[in-house]
Amino acid sequence: METLRQLFADWAGEPCSECLIIGANGSNRQYYRLLGPTKTAIGTVANDLRENEAFFAFSAHFRDKGIPVPELYAIHPDRRHYLQQDLGDLTLYGLLHEKKQQGGGFDAQMLALYRQALTDLDAIQRAGRDLDFSIAYPRPAFDRRAILWDLNYFKYFFLKLNHIDFDEEFLENDFQHLADLLLQADCSYFLYRDFNPRNIMVVENSKLKIENSLPHSDNFQLSTLNFQLYYIDYQGGRSGAAQYDVASLLYSAKSDLPEAIRQELLRHYASIHGDPHFLDHFWLYALIRILQTLGAYGYRGLYERKPYFIQSIPLALNNLRHLIQEHPLPTDLPELGRVLSDKNLVFSETIQIGSSPLNANHLTLNTENTLTVTVGSFSYKLGLPSDNSGNGGGHIFDCRALPNPGRYPEYKTYTGKDRPVIEFLQKELAVRQFLDHVQAIAAQSIDKYLERHFTHLSIYFGCTGGQHRSVYCAEQLAAWIRDTYPSVNVVVAHRENP
Repeated sequence: METLRQLFADWAGEPCSECLIIGANGSNRQYYRLLGPTKTAIGTVANDLRENEAFFAFSAHFRDKGIPVPELYAIHPDRRHYLQQDLGDLTLYGLLHEKKQQGGGFDAQMLALYRQALTDLDAIQRAGRDLDFSIAYPRPAFDRRAILWDLNYFKYFFLKLNHIDFDEEFLENDFQHLADLLLQADCSYFLYRDFNPRNIMVVENSKLKIENSLPHSDNFQLSTLNFQLYYIDYQGGRSGAAQYDVASLLYSAKSDLPEAIRQELLRHYASIHGDPHFLDHFWLYALIRILQTLGAYGYRGLYERKPYFIQSIPLALNNLRHLIQEHPLPTDLPELGRVLSDKNLVFSETIQIGSSPLNANHLTLNTENTLTVTVGSFSYKLGLPSDNSGNGGGHIFDCRALPNPGRYPEYKTYTGKDRPVIEFLQKELAVRQFLDHVQAIAAQSIDKYLERHFTHLSIYFGCTGGQHRSVYCAEQLAAWIRDTYPSVNVVVAHRENP
């Protein structure tokens, strides 16, 4: 942290007054938000030098091409600490999740943003074709070896952990042949590798500062939507087929896109990409992306027993089921076809986790010795909330010093879960700083509770009426805990506004 603070001071010309931990969502990199009197930056500590060098080179290349990626402000001589542009906290996935919680779902605005993301993706893929891929990490290309890594990830961490029967030699033969089929596509594009909606930042145009503006590029203007999309976490990029990244976005399990929307977005990308053979290879790339995802969920969920990833498995299986139904596998992949048609894998409502069955449509987790964090809101007028856990542990934060939308008639009927109130409070720097402080305190408690195997922590927010500020803060913190601590069970309780 001290290295980052000094790096910030050297870059900003002002001291770093705060250094706040940001969740890394499973990455080995450590992220911090650094705040000074007038400037802010995201500080990163990453110890893999090869990965860092790839990120630095890709960032410089894309910025030079006018592609919206975060600006690199400063790199420490050790090449392990660096500062980049602070793009806020709202991702494309986060915006979609908010809309679903409010009953809006995938509306016209989300469709426009997804279409823009795919348009940008095509530009990113083409802009990266002249990169020196010898610096790519961990491989210069999504080649046969990388493809087989993904397929074996699925085999060892999903099929074997679920005790799905298969003939290993026959399945390996199919894996080799599938690699042959995938490599028939044009593999000269920049393959982002993890082009999912959590890696797409949504920034209001009004929040973009002049000093952070990109070189002029008409391809990335979103003035009609009042949003600018920025793209992060491309350090695993390499050369490969364009189809893989499109599948990564459209078949993101937690996004759970409606099939009609997915098909419309696929047609949009195909029309701008212009390759008449694009769809010939797309479905097999969608297949390997889903299999890789199931391997990752198997490792994090079935092996490490993290609830967030376990809860994602049925969604990925739904994607796999629909894909195979609409686009059957080639007949010369017989063992893979048999495994993916097995009723115990794709068409069953029960996933086998070790010796314990888990219902895929109504997941219930064994919460014994699992930390549950109750995040709630209340009105000070009606007294403090009660603690039903028996240990009395936790925090109460007073939101009454924050800007109050309840003072304005147009917000009277809304709560902190409604978009107008959310937008009102998101614009307030004091609210963001308040939540940053709360997150740091919550992280300290959660880390210690997990270490000591405690089972319950309460975090409550109070305001005058328990309707606007406290509800908003509770919802924001609950979402942050879910993203930062996938193994923690989060319960949200709004006392005055259930």
